[in-house]
Amino acid sequence: MNFRAMTGKQIEDFIKTQGMESYGLFVPQLIEDERAAVQKLGQKLQKKLVKYEDERKRVAGLWTYEMELAKEGYRMIAGLDEAGRGPLAGPVVAAAVILPSDLFIEGINDSKKISEKKRDELFDIIYEHALAVGVGIVNHDVIDEINILRATERAMVEAVQNLKIKPDSLLIDAVKVADINIRQQSIIKGDQKSISIAAASVIAKVTRDRIMNQYHEAYPQYGFASHKGYGTKEHYESIHRYGIIPIHRRSFLSNL
Repeated sequence: MNFRAMTGKQIEDFIKTQGMESYGLFVPQLIEDERAAVQKLGQKLQKKLVKYEDERKRVAGLWTYEMELAKEGYRMIAGLDEAGRGPLAGPVVAAAVILPSDLFIEGINDSKKISEKKRDELFDIIYEHALAVGVGIVNHDVIDEINILRATERAMVEAVQNLKIKPDSLLIDAVKVADINIRQQSIIKGDQKSISIAAASVIAKVTRDRIMNQYHEAYPQYGFASHKGYGTKEHYESIHRYGIIPIHRRSFLSNL
């Protein structure tokens, strides 16, 4: 590409048509251009490229567990995680995700470490590229009936059952599920170490948050849109002021 024959505006328009992965092919030419503005643009793109390459390395590292299982002959590896074990209200949600091998998802991480806006973006990307996504939802009344641990296991079982492809191995964040007859591996802080679990954590978190946002429309005085049912000062104050409502987990509020 002969950038010296192009105006700054033409160069900027060209860059807009290029993916980040191609920056390395032309950024050195921009940095060596005699025009200060073009050099500055090249230096700016170089910083972006370094950051992008670092992110690719980080995400590649999240494939370690999946690659080890692939070497053992496993092909359909599902990550499994939950959201909502601790809140005082609403359901517990689990998600199972099977990703195509070596997929790069920029910004993927433990859902708790990602902004709400980024989680929403990743939610759509995961659904678009995943081989299969399954979700399990167990509501507050069942949680009160069978306890939160068993309810979480039930949500995880449902998530796996709702996958359109049956997995041959599961990677699970921190726990094992007795009622699933599939090879399992429990990984402490798995949503920070496995891309499949991280993807599942995003799906579970966003799904549950959207449910709680709907509850906020029905019960705006409780502030569910902000705390999502967790035991914040605001939430406890709302309970004391307005009382317990149907979506509360009464087994979590026995001391009130």
